[in-house]
Amino acid sequence: MIPTPYYLIDKSALLRNLQTIDHVRTHSGAKVLLALKCFATWSVFDLMREHMDGTTSSSLYEVKLGQQKFGGETHAYSVAFADHEIEEVVAHSDKIIFNSIAQLERFAPLTRALPRGLRLNPGVSCAGFDLADPARPFSRLGEADPARILSVIDAIDGVMIHNNCENQDFARFDALLSEVEQRYGAILGRLQWVSLGGGIRFTAPGYPLDAFCARLRRFAQDHGVQVYLEPGEATVRETTTLEVSVLDLGFNGKPLAIVDSSTEAHMLDLLIYRETAAMGDGKGEHVYQVCGKTCLAGDIFGDARLARPLQVGDRLSIADAGAYTMVKKNWFNGIHMPAIAVRELDGSERLVRQFTFEDYVASLS
Repeated sequence: MIPTPYYLIDKSALLRNLQTIDHVRTHSGAKVLLALKCFATWSVFDLMREHMDGTTSSSLYEVKLGQQKFGGETHAYSVAFADHEIEEVVAHSDKIIFNSIAQLERFAPLTRALPRGLRLNPGVSCAGFDLADPARPFSRLGEADPARILSVIDAIDGVMIHNNCENQDFARFDALLSEVEQRYGAILGRLQWVSLGGGIRFTAPGYPLDAFCARLRRFAQDHGVQVYLEPGEATVRETTTLEVSVLDLGFNGKPLAIVDSSTEAHMLDLLIYRETAAMGDGKGEHVYQVCGKTCLAGDIFGDARLARPLQVGDRLSIADAGAYTMVKKNWFNGIHMPAIAVRELDGSERLVRQFTFEDYVASLS
């Protein structure tokens, strides 16, 4: 058995999402790029590249990873490119998207050979958390004024609009897109491509895929553009678990189980967004508060309901641990970094990466 803790990526579950992505590509005409900011575990890119058109990035290192490990189209975006990295970004990308007109103009001489885009911020969004809302007050993400964008329209080929976050409501997506069309119609008609970003949960069960595809197709036809989507969470939804073991049991008003992992270090978004991990079978009368092993008092995964009582050494699977986990893992408290394993399509499991004390030391100075 693979020693815990480790992330376990199930290729069969991943393939299920990728087949949905294929359906969208086929029936909408949209191209689909993996958002590396969410998931960048290149050990499964062999499967993913068969069903996606490339990658989109948020930094120089993600650009290079996308080009070298995934292939296909490599889109480069950053909130702000630095002078010392722009030439390397250009050398590794097929399109470059600027966050501001100032950056577009600053780097125009160095990016003439690439299709260029600009991030557009329509000021409307679907986001359940202010922290993740690109249209929040005083947002730094993109250009909003149509007149300013039209003033540089001849310098760009496309725009990127990312104003959905965990949006599973097609009607809301449709309404947001209609607002974009109403306000920026004069701009859209002069472009070659439009990226609608990520945050659209179109791989979730019951999502109206036919209506979604028809809406994307109509948008592309009305404005004469190639549509791109940039799913991250939708690509890896319910494909990965964090496998942990119980180290200790206690009671302080409720049963407690201490495991060999941590929210702070291994599933940081649970803390950031005050969410609870999905654990246990949901049956039985044995409920434990599952806690991480760091010194942070709030290092708590949540409650797990189980059919039988836990014992030290028992293993637990923490569900939906693919998105924004491995890309955010850290060495807080110096606790052991989870390994990464893959369950192949034939059901066999292989260990693809382990982390050691030497990796911890190398991360510092």
